[in-house]
Amino acid sequence: MTEIIFLVEDDPEGGYVAKAIGESIFTQANSIPELRELVRDAVCCHYSDEAIRPKLIRLHIGKSTLI
Repeated sequence: MTEIIFLVEDDPEGGYVAKAIGESIFTQANSIPELRELVRDAVCCHYSDEAIRPKLIRLHIGKSTLI
């Protein structure tokens, strides 16, 4: 795997939640800069073997809307 994509949404309780698409990796933070750091850490923990760790982490930031 060369890339992993995270869907980032507003957390109803404040801050942001990031969920990896196709993987069981989740994290949350109060700001986008903090979230970037925590996503990198979560990916490193999930893929402890650097040889199979994705080289690119993409954040898809969406806005929650109520209809």
